[in-house]
Amino acid sequence: MNELEMIVLDIIVNAGDAKAYAYEALDKVNKGQYHEAEEMMEKANHALSLAHNVQTDLLQREAAGERTEISVLFVHAQDHLMTSISEKNLIEQIIELRKVVNNLINNQVQLSHI
Repeated sequence: MNELEMIVLDIIVNAGDAKAYAYEALDKVNKGQYHEAEEMMEKANHALSLAHNVQTDLLQREAAGERTEISVLFVHAQDHLMTSISEKNLIEQIIELRKVVNNLINNQVQLSHI
């Protein structure tokens, strides 16, 4: 495997990890496990940071005149990173909404026991 393929796979793996952590965070918040959800989102952000740093390195190389071979695998990596970032951002918003819903449900349950 050449260097570019290793770099591309690094982007794919880290972006995939980020997406998995974000969905795990959503699952945790749905169960009311807020601390665990925050930990998963921190892991998602870290994985995305790793993937983004690799991408940034490629962009800097390109800007310095080093051409990057565009392959289907490279395009897949870029697509995977972009969708992982978008999904993580949406999941963050869903988590905040879910916290509000959980709070409303808990308040309604408490009122029904009065």
